[in-house]
Amino acid sequence: MQNYWNRRFEKEGRIWGSSPSRTAVQAMELFRREGVWKLLIPGSGYGRHPDFFAAEGLTVHGIEVSDVAVGLSSRSNPKVHYFLGSVLDMPFSDDLYDAVYCFNLLHFLYAGDRKAVIDHCAAQLQPGGILFFTVFSEREKSCGKGRQVEENTFESKPGRPTHYFTLEDLMNHFSAFHLLETGLVEDEESHGDEGPHIHLLRYIAARRK
Repeated sequence: MQNYWNRRFEKEGRIWGSSPSRTAVQAMELFRREGVWKLLIPGSGYGRHPDFFAAEGLTVHGIEVSDVAVGLSSRSNPKVHYFLGSVLDMPFSDDLYDAVYCFNLLHFLYAGDRKAVIDHCAAQLQPGGILFFTVFSEREKSCGKGRQVEENTFESKPGRPTHYFTLEDLMNHFSAFHLLETGLVEDEESHGDEGPHIHLLRYIAARRK
C-alpha cells in the first residue's frame, strides 16, 4: 500500500485540496461537546484534516504510510506532529488521546487488518475516549467492480482492495464499543480523471467502554 499511495501522491499532489470533509466538521462538533483536546488521525495524508482540527484548537498527531504525502504537508503548525509508518504498526508513541478521527482508511484493509487497526486505536484512547470513523458504503458506484478478494471487498484498482460496508457490517466492527451515532453522508470530491463526484460514506461515532 505504501507504493500505491506514494505513486498516487507523486502524480496527483494534494489530491483532495485543502478543505476538510464534511464529516470532519461533523466530528468536530462532537469533539467540542465531549471536551476533546488531543486527537489521533490514522491515515493523515498530506494534512488537510490535521490542519483543520489544529485550527480548531486541538493538538493533533497523524500517522501516514506515504512519505510523499508527509512531504506535501505544511509541517509548520506546532500543534500537528506526524509519524511516518503503517497504521498496522501502531502505536508510535505512549501517548493516550481523547479521540481518534479516521477518514476513509478502514475500507482499504483486509478483514484481519481492519480489526487490528480498530484495536490499536482503542488501545491509545483515554478511558471513555471517542472513535469517529468514515468508510465507503455498499451504495458506492464502484461497489462490486474489480476482482473480489474477500466478502464485499474488491480490488477496484490494482494493488488496492476496497471493502464496502453495510450498516450491519459497520456495527459489527465496532460491537465492543458504546455506540454514539451512525449515519450515511454524501461527501463531495473533485480530483483527477474522475472530476466532481460524490461518495456515499457511512460514519460511526463510538465511545471506548
